[in-house]
Amino acid sequence: MTVILSAEHLTKSYGGVRVVDDLSVSLLEGEALGVVGPNGAGKTTLINLFTGIVHTDEGKVVFAGQDVSRRTPDQRCHAGMARTYQIPKPFEGMTVFENVLVGGTYGRGQSEKASHEICVRALHRASLLPQANVLAESLSLLERKRLELARALATEPKVLLLDEIAGGLTEQEVLSLVETIKQLRTEGISIIWIEHIVHALLAVVDRLMAIDFGRLIAEGDPKTVINSPQVRDVYMGSLMV
Repeated sequence: MTVILSAEHLTKSYGGVRVVDDLSVSLLEGEALGVVGPNGAGKTTLINLFTGIVHTDEGKVVFAGQDVSRRTPDQRCHAGMARTYQIPKPFEGMTVFENVLVGGTYGRGQSEKASHEICVRALHRASLLPQANVLAESLSLLERKRLELARALATEPKVLLLDEIAGGLTEQEVLSLVETIKQLRTEGISIIWIEHIVHALLAVVDRLMAIDFGRLIAEGDPKTVINSPQVRDVYMGSLMV
C-alpha cells in the first residue's frame, strides 16, 4: 500500500523544551492510525506540524509524495489535508450550514456556489444535516463536535486528523461518534486520531502509536500497544483494557 502522509525525524522545541523529539511516523492510504500519550506528550503539536500551524525545527512532512514542510496551512488543506480541533469554536452567530460553507469555500479554495452540494454532503456524512439551518450557538457539545467534523469534510480531504474529537462526551455519544468515523473509513479517507478514550480508538484504528515527551515508545497492533509494559508505565495503569 502507498504511504499518503509521513513525518520524518520531526523535532520541535519551544524555548528549552523539546516537545517533539526526532519523531517519525507514516500513514497508509485508507488506514486509520491512533495516537495516545499523556498530557504534554506532544500529540497536538504533531498534528500542528502535519497541518502547518507550526513549522518543524528539523525533519520534514511528506504528503502525497511531496515535501510540504514549508507550505502554509491553507496550501496543505487545498492539497487534501484537514483537521478538527479539540475544543470546537464555531461561528456561533451563523447557521450550521454557513459554518460548513466557510470550510468548503476557503478550505477548498473555490466559490460558494461550487461548494454548496459538497457542504450538504459533508453535513450528511457528519450526521448533522437535520441541524443545517440551526444557529451554531444552540448546538450541544456532540453537535459541535460533528460540526467540526463536517467543516473538515467539506474540504474533501484525503487525510483527516482528529484531535480528541470524543473528549467530553457521554459514553452513548462516544459510541455514536465512533459509528460516524467508522462510516468515513469505508469511504477510503485516511485518518490519524489522537484520543484519550481508548476504547473508541480500539473500535476504529488499524494501528496505534504511543508517544511520551515527543518520542515514540510503542507502535503496532492497538491492543498489543495498550497492554505493553512501556505504555502501562507511562499511564500508571490508566489505559489498561
